[in-house]
Amino acid sequence: MKIILKEKIEKLGNKNDIIEVKDGYARNYLLPKKMALKATKANMNVINELERVRARKEKSVVLTAQKLAEKLKNVSLTISMEAGEDEKIFGSVTTQKIAELLEEKGFNIDKHKVVIETPIKNLGVFNTQIKLHTDIVAEVKLWVVKK
Repeated sequence: MKIILKEKIEKLGNKNDIIEVKDGYARNYLLPKKMALKATKANMNVINELERVRARKEKSVVLTAQKLAEKLKNVSLTISMEAGEDEKIFGSVTTQKIAELLEEKGFNIDKHKVVIETPIKNLGVFNTQIKLHTDIVAEVKLWVVKK
């Protein structure tokens, strides 16, 4: 029997996949638990339309992220921190502080999207990554200077 999966099922497939399974498995397990639909022409049309809508939304999100990445490419942030004689700062620069600096520049970026590979504990210039989408990462220059 051909069915359309309504969710990801281990060893069967992903959501909206059209697969062939044994009749008993479909009738007695997948269909009653609402994990799948029969692959009728009407159900396939509905799934195809939902997939087109999802693809349009995803394309819009990607375009927005690309535009934001272009704007962020030219951004340079400066943060003043208390530091000792050997240029080590007291504390460290956090993703929250970077997100606040970006907000002051007019960018509303969540702190969870800011990626710092190693903690920033020295004065200097650092490249900080902002993960805007699964494939789109923007780099921002961060200047850590002595207060």
